[in-house]
Amino acid sequence: MSSNNVRTPLLPTTNANGHGCSSHPFHLRCLRDTKLILNSSIVNYLLIFIPLGLLSESVFHLSSQWTFWLNFLAIIPLASLLAFATEELAEHVGETLGGLLNATFGNAVELIVSIIALKEGQITIVQASMLGSILSNLLLVLGCCFIAGGYNRVQQRFNQTVAQTMSSLMCLATAGLVIPAAFHASLPSKLKDQFDDRILSLSRGASLVLLGVYVLFLVFQLKTHKHLFEGISHEEGAISRRTSMEDGSAAESQTDEELEGSNNDVHLSARSALIWLTIVTLVVSQCADLLVGSIDEIVTTSGLSKTFIGLIIIPIVGNASEHVTAIIVAMKNKMDLAIGVAIGSSLQIALFVTPLMVLVGWCIDVPMTLFFTTFETAVLFVSMLITNYLILDGESNWLEGAMLLATYAIIALSFFYLPDSAGSV
Repeated sequence: MSSNNVRTPLLPTTNANGHGCSSHPFHLRCLRDTKLILNSSIVNYLLIFIPLGLLSESVFHLSSQWTFWLNFLAIIPLASLLAFATEELAEHVGETLGGLLNATFGNAVELIVSIIALKEGQITIVQASMLGSILSNLLLVLGCCFIAGGYNRVQQRFNQTVAQTMSSLMCLATAGLVIPAAFHASLPSKLKDQFDDRILSLSRGASLVLLGVYVLFLVFQLKTHKHLFEGISHEEGAISRRTSMEDGSAAESQTDEELEGSNNDVHLSARSALIWLTIVTLVVSQCADLLVGSIDEIVTTSGLSKTFIGLIIIPIVGNASEHVTAIIVAMKNKMDLAIGVAIGSSLQIALFVTPLMVLVGWCIDVPMTLFFTTFETAVLFVSMLITNYLILDGESNWLEGAMLLATYAIIALSFFYLPDSAGSV
């Protein structure tokens, strides 16, 4: 090579074909990718709990309480790694397929935990975790965003058209969950047990409709009206990556400068991202299996109901990284992105994950339905109502965030005192 002043990074992110470069030593590429993964989020400090959780039962012979909480803490950083690897893979496959990947793997933890719980017949846990994820994003995450972004500002503004579109979709998703409960409530008491098959068939049909609407929403978001969402879709990965670099790399020395070169926007190659995505998914599956397997004894020994565990505790696992990202961007006054993270995640659960679980239950012969208890559907309706009312004007402030958090606190208290056998009619 000629002796010019152009500096070429030792490990460029892509070659001429756009794929990860493979001409450099394998151990250097592994080192770079590992550092990039570990610096992707501040919650990765919790990775120490992965071996503790995996070995808690077979090696350490710990109680179910310890097994549950160690694996609970282990899944939090794993959820963050799944999100990061998905974003990195999406960089290589184009906007449309990347959007589908984010839609599929964005809630991978909820999917994995729910599938494992379904296989073990824990339908109550699955339904509660679906509802809990929706409520957590609508009330807890969005409320924290409004407070974090609005405590030192009079008002924050966001795209009203996008907010109204998402609000309308949430109304539709809520209808898909409320109508089966209304159908069940309208039946005579003596006939309710005889119509379980009809409720199951109704749920499966409604699930297909909701999944169809979600596909239409993806077309709307990624193709026909993508100009409305461009700032959200492109900025989310950049901000999460930038904040992770600020958290994890600011204090590091520059001894690896030659390894990473002068390019600060380093990405995983498509192959590395796929490998990491596979590895993390397998580890999440093992941790989720241990977590779900310990729930029955947790219920027996602690007095907590399965509904409370699924609705309040488990959603914290899947929403931890999204929660941190949404708060950070809200503090930077990027409310379009914060709304997209919070409301968008709720839409994915309501329109994609929950109907998909009904169909998965159909495939494995588990009667998973969209029939939630009367109390659960009332809680969902109230949560959707107050959220829609607060975001439809395209503005927010810290008091509105406090309202959302207060609503979530009341709901959490109600489910803490509600036994599993209550609210079934």
